[in-house]
Amino acid sequence: MALLRITSPHAHTARSTGNLMQNVLLATVPGVLVLSYFFGFGTLVNIAWASILAIAFEALALKLRGRPLGFYLKDCSALVTAILLGVALPPYSPWWLIAVGMASAILLAKHLYGGMGYNPFNPAMVGYVVLLISFPVQMTTWAAPRGAGDLPDLMQAFQALFTPAAFDGVTMATPLDVLKQNNSLLIEDLWQENPQFGRWAGLGWEWVNIAFLAGGLWLIYQRVFTWHAPVAMLVVLALMSSLFYDGGSSASGGSPLFHLLSGATMFGAFFIVTDPVTSAVSTRGRLVYGAMIGLLVYLIRVWGNYPDAVAFAVLIMNFAAPFIDQYTQPRTYGHGQSAGGKK
Repeated sequence: MALLRITSPHAHTARSTGNLMQNVLLATVPGVLVLSYFFGFGTLVNIAWASILAIAFEALALKLRGRPLGFYLKDCSALVTAILLGVALPPYSPWWLIAVGMASAILLAKHLYGGMGYNPFNPAMVGYVVLLISFPVQMTTWAAPRGAGDLPDLMQAFQALFTPAAFDGVTMATPLDVLKQNNSLLIEDLWQENPQFGRWAGLGWEWVNIAFLAGGLWLIYQRVFTWHAPVAMLVVLALMSSLFYDGGSSASGGSPLFHLLSGATMFGAFFIVTDPVTSAVSTRGRLVYGAMIGLLVYLIRVWGNYPDAVAFAVLIMNFAAPFIDQYTQPRTYGHGQSAGGKK
C-alpha cells in the first residue's frame, strides 16, 4: 500500500473562506444600521449598488481570466469589498462614483495581481483612495446626522444615485473636517457653535464607532482574527492623542475620545486593518503593523492634508507588511535564535 505523498501542514478546518467572509458581513450589520439611523438610507443604497457592481466586475474578471465563476463567487470576498467601500463612501453618492470605486477595487487592486489571496493592497481602500484623490468634493460631503426620519426616505435615496445634487441641502462637513479647518476657536466654543458634534466626537459618529466596535469584538470572539492588530492601532492612536492634547486650544488636534469615536476609527481597526491577505501574519508582526497604522492615522489627521487617514495609513502599511513579517517570524521549534554568532 503506497503512502500518500502530501506536504504539511496537515491541520483541517471546516471554516472556509466563504464562511469567514459571511461572518464579516454579519458583523457589519450593527454599524450599517446605526449609520442608516443617523445619516439616512444612503448607506444602504451605496451597499446595494456596490454589491451589484462588485459581482458584475468579479464575474467579468473571472471570465477574462478563464476561472470558474461559481467556485470564486461563492467565497463572498467581492461582497465584503462592496460593503466595506459602500460604508466608507458618503451617503447619497452618485452612481458613477461608486462604479469607479468598485472597478478600481475589484479589477485594479484585486484581479490585476492575481485575485483573492494575491493582492498586496486592501481592495476597498484602494477604491476609496482613488475616489478621494480624484473626486475630493463628492468624497467629503456627508449627510447631516438628522436621523432617518428627517432625511430622504429609501426611494428618494435610490433617486439620489442619479440626481445627487438635489440632496446637497442635507449635507455637511464631518467633525474631523471642521476640526481640521479650525484655527481660531477653542474646542469648547467650536462644539457650542456646532451642536451636531455631540458630546465627544460628533452626533451619530460616536454611536457608529461603538456599533462597529461591537461587531469587531464579535469577530474576535468568533476567532475570525486575533486582537493584536486592532488593539495595537487603538492603543497607539489613544496614546498619541493623549500626549499631544493641549486641553482644547484652537490648535488642538482633538482629545483621545474624539479620535477613537470619530470618523472611520473602529471600522478601520476591526474591518480594514485585520484583512488577512494584506496585513502582517505573525503575532509580533500584527502588533507592529497595527501600532504603525495608529501612529500614521494620528499624524495624517493632525498634520497631514486629509482629515480621516485610515485608508492612507492602511495602504502605506500594506507596503510594509512583508518587511514586518520578515523580521518578526517566530523562532522555529527546536532552534535557538542566533544573534552575533551566539545561540
